[in-house]
Amino acid sequence: MKPIQFRHLVRAGEFRKPTAGVCGGYAQANLVILPAAQAHDFLRFAQRNPKACPLLAVGEPGAWNVPALGADLDLRTDVPGYYVYRDGQLAETPASLEGLWRDDLVAFAIGCSFSFEEMLLAAGIPLRHIEQDRNIAMYRTNIPNEAAGAFGGNMVVSMRPLKARDAIRAIQITSRFPAIHGAPVHLGDPRLIGIADLARPDYGDAVEVMADEVPVFWACGVTPQEAIRAAHLPFVITHRPGYMLVTDIPNAALAAL
Repeated sequence: MKPIQFRHLVRAGEFRKPTAGVCGGYAQANLVILPAAQAHDFLRFAQRNPKACPLLAVGEPGAWNVPALGADLDLRTDVPGYYVYRDGQLAETPASLEGLWRDDLVAFAIGCSFSFEEMLLAAGIPLRHIEQDRNIAMYRTNIPNEAAGAFGGNMVVSMRPLKARDAIRAIQITSRFPAIHGAPVHLGDPRLIGIADLARPDYGDAVEVMADEVPVFWACGVTPQEAIRAAHLPFVITHRPGYMLVTDIPNAALAAL
């Protein structure tokens, strides 16, 4: 399925699940949509934290179609799940933003680790959350972000359990793609980055780490949601963690030279 076909499926309300494994070969994006009054500070936050917040595109104020992301793309309807934060608290989980969109909203599309999973699978590296049709496990850490304006907080990571040889290969593959989080930020003992229990992710679904595997952690585009919670902004929209916008951007176009 091409990305435009998938977006039409979402727009029609026929897909409301995590997007891991969807439209292999094309980049998926995390979303942050907030009023123009806070957009400059958030742009600086993303620029200062490129590992967690690699920017794919920034929309114009009021624009729900961002041509750099794809043809016939509507940010109000083409994401399988949205979160609406009010005063830093999760207030709504709408299926559409059509009744919430405002002329002052600015959209930020941030690279997603789902984009490199196709490359890991092509290299013969199994991914348990895809095999088990689960959302990726995501965790809050003690790794501080560099603050900008009201935005700060700590990094969120996604975790994939891998055998040692697969972990080495995954590092080699993902290092070439800084626009979709690049190489892992940690592997091994999760307590070293402030994660007490892998069985209790802060977002997504837990998967088992086998005795011959090591947990591998990548910076995650859910990081801005933690910054938004800490900032207590009156109104912000994001994607629901794991429920991404599928773009027309080929993953191969995001490789570093």
